[in-house]
Amino acid sequence: MSSVLFDVPGPKARTRNVYLSIITAIVVVGIIAFILYRFAQTGQFTAEKWQIFRFPLVQQTIVTSIGATLGAFGTAAVGSLVVGVILAFGRLADRRWISVPCYWFTELFRAVPLLILMMIIYYGLPSLGVEGITPFTAVVVGLVLYNGSVLAEVFRAGIESLPRGQREAGLAVGMTKAQVQVSILLPQAVRAMMPVIIAQLVVILKDTALGFIVTYNEILFQATYFGSQVQYGSPVVPALMVAGVIYVGLCLILAGVAKWLERRLNRSTRVAKAKTALARVDLAEP
Repeated sequence: MSSVLFDVPGPKARTRNVYLSIITAIVVVGIIAFILYRFAQTGQFTAEKWQIFRFPLVQQTIVTSIGATLGAFGTAAVGSLVVGVILAFGRLADRRWISVPCYWFTELFRAVPLLILMMIIYYGLPSLGVEGITPFTAVVVGLVLYNGSVLAEVFRAGIESLPRGQREAGLAVGMTKAQVQVSILLPQAVRAMMPVIIAQLVVILKDTALGFIVTYNEILFQATYFGSQVQYGSPVVPALMVAGVIYVGLCLILAGVAKWLERRLNRSTRVAKAKTALARVDLAEP
């Protein structure tokens, strides 16, 4: 049995896929084993390399850096979503004096690397006379400008992928274009593009690590500081391993929360459709 897009593999193909899976697993396990072996050979697992993390002050500093990372992420995530929606609506505007600037704004800040944005904001603007630029401001503004531009294209693509009949039906009942976009099109676009939005939020969380370039007190900044302590054996690799584990944990928690939210949205949508169908049945009965 076959479909238009996918052919069910035969016996030889299934055998070949099994062999390829086994070979891939062996290669991955071998690479991990080699890395762990080199870590052991260079003394990265010795007590001397890890003793710095036993001090309460160091643990407290790590917790503080996690809070700073989450603070920058939360502010940047909200700002990016707001800017993304505004730019998406601007791109879809009928007036060219609105759509054209939004287009160039989106293309410009999507093209500029995020690290360069942060460095321009933190190191470049003060040289032009702009005062009061803190590391937190540089990190958040850079994240909002870049990710807001990316999310603008996500929202725009989601809105334009919806059937035109929904837009026309909203306009036919007397709604303005703005009301149609906000009340009808945007909620559906968010549901349709939720996996992409979740992925971009994870990117925002990971990109907070670039804040160490502008001396923002986040996880990677503290990890590099701890790794430079010569009196504790310069534990660069252990410090980066700790930072990596923290980032992985935060990303998994964020993905879990987003998946839970997505399931709730889908469930509420199904419930609303079921209620609508029951109402139609009741109206149809004599």
